[in-house]
Amino acid sequence: MTSSREVELHLYDGSTRTVTVTDQETEYPIGRLIVSYTDITGILLHANQAFVDISGYTKEELIGQPQNILRHPDMPKAAFKGMWDTIQSGKTWYGYVKNLCKNGSYYWVYATVVPSFDQDGKIIAYTSIRRMPSPEKVKEAEELYKTL
Repeated sequence: MTSSREVELHLYDGSTRTVTVTDQETEYPIGRLIVSYTDITGILLHANQAFVDISGYTKEELIGQPQNILRHPDMPKAAFKGMWDTIQSGKTWYGYVKNLCKNGSYYWVYATVVPSFDQDGKIIAYTSIRRMPSPEKVKEAEELYKTL
């Protein structure tokens, strides 16, 4: 039997929301990449079908929402601060992320977030590509995130 709990999240943007979390892992879809595109504030502008399928949200529920709709409470704020600091400086960020599905289950990804620039060099959006994670690296990330 899967247990669940309610958790209030305090997000990077200062907002809060209550989520249901279970201990059920959703397996990453073998051979697929999860892709999304956001504006500079993290609002979803595009989510591919793999993103829709694994998250449990419809495309209509995702588009226009903050990327943090997938924020799992086990992910420390420090990990996201590091990501934002990196991408806002115009650099590519790589890391392991535990995401929350609509039904409260979770899945791990190896994420790459790439800034997009206009012709004047100004950041105008971010593309995020998620791949199947390495089980060994997930274990390392779990241990690291407990210390942050």
